[in-house]
Amino acid sequence: MPFVKAREGEPMERLVRRFQKACEKSGVLSEVRRRQFYEKPSEIEKRDESQRQRKIRKISRMLRNR
Repeated sequence: MPFVKAREGEPMERLVRRFQKACEKSGVLSEVRRRQFYEKPSEIEKRDESQRQRKIRKISRMLRNR
């Protein structure tokens, strides 16, 4: 869990903004969105497989353009 320390004389708005940036950087919000609904194991496998295929296609395109 990300945390930020309040600086001397720092306005609350800036502190909240720094905290939001820290959360975004650590991936907390994307993890919450991902876990918001239950995903069956078969759906997870399909998603992972499609990501692998996308990565393979991207690499092959990069190698072809050399």
